[in-house]
Amino acid sequence: MAEKQNLADWYDEKYGKMHNPPLFEQLGGSGAVDAAVDIFYRKVLNDKRINHFFEGVDMDKQAAKQKAFLTMAFGGPHNYTGLDMRKGHAHLVTQGLNDSHFDAVMENLAGTLKELGVADNLIGQVAAIAESTRDDVLGR
Repeated sequence: MAEKQNLADWYDEKYGKMHNPPLFEQLGGSGAVDAAVDIFYRKVLNDKRINHFFEGVDMDKQAAKQKAFLTMAFGGPHNYTGLDMRKGHAHLVTQGLNDSHFDAVMENLAGTLKELGVADNLIGQVAAIAESTRDDVLGR
């Protein structure tokens, strides 16, 4: 083993990388994220529990931001330039955004992934990432 080469690099060279690809790749990459976001927002806009939060929103712009955010959150390229979750949702909290609304979003997200045939273990990973934003989204 070369002196300057660290152990992890040496191991990867000798035996190959043994870690799983990022969730982004396991889900199917950009095409899969794009399809999921498009279906997700169709569901959200038809959900009377939460669609009022999107009145007057440029949904093309919203979908583009969501695609960039999820790509980053799932371990893909980092092209998200939007606000952090707390700042980005603060105006919705003042309109009454609460846990029941967050739960509705989670339900629509899971339904979207099921519809796309995503494996349950990957849906669980996506749900865990989404759930990790709850307190920031709700301003807590």
